[in-house]
Amino acid sequence: MRLQGAFFGALFGFALTCGLAFSRQAEVAAGEEPERPVLKAPAVAAGESGPARFAGVFYRAFDAEAAMEGARFVDRYYRAPGNEGYNATLDKLRRKLGAAGFGEQEGFGLREIESDLRGKAWTPRSASLELLATDGTVEKLHGFSSPEGRDRVMLPINAPSADLEGPVAFDLDGLSAGAVLVTEGDLNGRVLRAARKRGAALVLSSSLNDFGVDPRGQDEHLDAILFCAVSAQVGIPVGKISPRTHKRIVARASAGAPPRVRFRAKVSWSEGPLRTLVATIVGASKPEEAVATAAHVQEPGAGDNASGVAGLAQGACTLAELIQAGELHRPARSIVFIWGDEMRQSAIWLEDTKLQPVAGISADMLGQSFAETGSICLLERSPDPGSLDTLAPDQHTPWGAGQVREEHIIPNGLALIARTAMADVGLVVGGWQTFENPWEGGSDHDVFLGRGVPAILIWHFTDFTYHTGLDRMARLDGEELRRTTTVVFATALAVADLRQGDLERYFASCKLEEEMRSGVALAAERPDVAERWRTWSLGAAEWLRKMCVDCD
Repeated sequence: MRLQGAFFGALFGFALTCGLAFSRQAEVAAGEEPERPVLKAPAVAAGESGPARFAGVFYRAFDAEAAMEGARFVDRYYRAPGNEGYNATLDKLRRKLGAAGFGEQEGFGLREIESDLRGKAWTPRSASLELLATDGTVEKLHGFSSPEGRDRVMLPINAPSADLEGPVAFDLDGLSAGAVLVTEGDLNGRVLRAARKRGAALVLSSSLNDFGVDPRGQDEHLDAILFCAVSAQVGIPVGKISPRTHKRIVARASAGAPPRVRFRAKVSWSEGPLRTLVATIVGASKPEEAVATAAHVQEPGAGDNASGVAGLAQGACTLAELIQAGELHRPARSIVFIWGDEMRQSAIWLEDTKLQPVAGISADMLGQSFAETGSICLLERSPDPGSLDTLAPDQHTPWGAGQVREEHIIPNGLALIARTAMADVGLVVGGWQTFENPWEGGSDHDVFLGRGVPAILIWHFTDFTYHTGLDRMARLDGEELRRTTTVVFATALAVADLRQGDLERYFASCKLEEEMRSGVALAAERPDVAERWRTWSLGAAEWLRKMCVDCD
């Protein structure tokens, strides 16, 4: 999940809105794969150094089916902070990591950090929504009776239990005591307060993201139910429905007497700590410095973020096995893997650790299938001049630009290393469509950026199933998960073990980017932007030089 907000903003909220759709999404005939986008990121210098030292070895060792099996386990659960599915996932990860030597062998640490949950943990049990016609017929609209049910997101996180029925109304003006408000709007505080004041029995929302349209020319998005959360003090039963269900209710109401709906929901609440799981590969020569990678557990999607959780876990085990077998040397710096509640997990680790973080990587939405979702692998950079002035080839995703000021732009070479890793993985697999976007914010990378630590996000977008009940295992691609996870690990290793032999390639890549960016800026009559990129390039090169572990 990504959290909407200002620069490094609302760390622990929930997002319900996004921006406009990517213009690159093409119209396609029903049933066809969407057209592959034609995108051109800055070039990188060719070479066998940097991430190339790790990409091929890691990719070949990574077991994509084991990662997909891990994602299938995680996807079984509706995961909310500290709830049963969240804890079951951490238990599974702990066993898997332990079997790979974490917590068992020297130099491979494994521990949990327990924090205040800030309330009770919420677990959904079952729910159903039925349409009651005046002729006595009953039509089931949505429902689930087990954690695996696709309609499980019809209950927003923190929704209360309920057993009720009532007539429907489609706006606040037509709402009477005991009625059910059916709206296309969000379940925001203003609507819920107004509905509660008027005595509504229930509020049902069919809202979707603006970009949540099936890019394959089909209408599957009409069956999507948008995942969201409400305050634990919501004070009124709430539910989410699909646009198709909304239309069905409206059609029945237009055909005669207003129908009634019956809504049942069972949830449970529990107390306990918020757990954060941390695995560490201890560095060989600079163990006190660390590259941190984080994949959040909470949220009910397969892409977001069972794929990130499983990819990071399988990757950590793969790297441990390669080091133990002597196929890769232990990196100079430590590499830390974090699983928990999005953004809070990184803040918790930063407060608890004695290590010095030098870079952060958010592993969020790693495995989406392009054919099933229309999304491709993206690198979201740290705030740079492209965040202030977005010129071609840069473009923002439908998530939208974050709020950046010039003082937020602190040069570093992390995104350049990740860009190089994406190119190197592409060479390993014989071609791969990826792209990058300027900083937008909304995941764990923001927490590191807020502490002055360079950080990036590796993700997939635009995914029309994002934050909906359609985001299940059928939308994942094991090969895509393998490639994207390799990018995460090749980047982490390249930073943790940056050698003098890598610098020539990085400096050449810095020069390529500066020439491209400056050329675009000058063509747009923006010499100020060209100067910013020149300053950035010099600063990035200096950062890379300082990160070298074997330079004089």
